[in-house]
Amino acid sequence: MRWSDLGRSRNLEDDRGSSGGGFGYGRMGIGGIAVVVVVALLTHQNPLSLLQRVEGSPPAASAAAAPVSDPAEEREVRFVSFVLDTVQKSWSQMLPLQGTPWHDARLVLFRDRIASGCGDASAESGPFYCPSDEKVYIDLGFYDELKTRFGAPGEFAQAYVLAHEIGHHVQKLLGTEAAVRNADQAQPGRQNALSIGVELQADCYAGVWAHTAAQEGIVQAGDIDAGLAAAAAVGDDRIQRMSGATVNPETWTHGSAQQRTTWFRRGFDSGKAQDCQTLR
Repeated sequence: MRWSDLGRSRNLEDDRGSSGGGFGYGRMGIGGIAVVVVVALLTHQNPLSLLQRVEGSPPAASAAAAPVSDPAEEREVRFVSFVLDTVQKSWSQMLPLQGTPWHDARLVLFRDRIASGCGDASAESGPFYCPSDEKVYIDLGFYDELKTRFGAPGEFAQAYVLAHEIGHHVQKLLGTEAAVRNADQAQPGRQNALSIGVELQADCYAGVWAHTAAQEGIVQAGDIDAGLAAAAAVGDDRIQRMSGATVNPETWTHGSAQQRTTWFRRGFDSGKAQDCQTLR
C-alpha cells in the first residue's frame, strides 16, 4: 500500500491505557453504586434498572485513559488512522450521491477487553462494529494473529479488516442493519443466513473502497491479492478446518472463503455499493 503518516485520526480513541472497564458492576465501584441507588430512591426508580442503564451506557473511559507511548505500535496506530480516514472519506463522497447523509464512525483501540455500547467484549472476539455507539473496536494484537495464525500478512490485509468493519457502519446509515435486526426477530430460522448476507455485504463494501483507493494510487499491484487472501483466511469453512471441527455450513455466520473472496472481488471490480446486494 501507498500511505502517508498524517498523524492520529480525529476519530481515533486510544483506550489501550485503561483497564478496559472491567465486567459487571465492578466497573463503577462501590461508591458509584451507592450514588446510583440514592438517585433511584429520590426519583422513585428501580435501583437495579438504573444500575443496568448506567452500566450499559457507552463508557467514557477512553477520554480519560492514560496516553499510550509504544513506539513499536505507534506506526501501526498511524497506519490504521490513515486507513480509517481514507475509507470514511470515500464513503462520505459516495453515500450522499445515493441520497444518504454520511457521518463518521469512530475507531477504538483497546487491549485484552473493552466495555462497548454493545456490551463487554474481549480480544478473542476479534474486531467488531457496534451499531449502538457507531464505533469499531480493534485490539491491534489481532493483526499479529491475522499474519501468524491465518496466514494473511501485509498492510492491505489489515486495511481490508478495517474497511470491512466500516462497511457495517455503511449498513447502519443505509438502514440495512435495522432491517436485518427486524428480520431476525420475525424469522429466527433465517438468522444464520441473514448474518452471512450482512458479512458478505461488508466484504463487498470493502472491495468498493479498494476500487476507489486503487484509482487514487493508494492500492498497488499485489494489494488486492492480499485482500483476497485475508478474506479467504477468515472464511467460516477455513476456520472450522483450522480448529479441527467438521465443516458445517449450517453454523456459518460470515460465509465461506470462496463466498468472501467472491464478494470482495465483486465490490472491487464494480466500485458501486448498489452492486453489493447480498440480502435478497
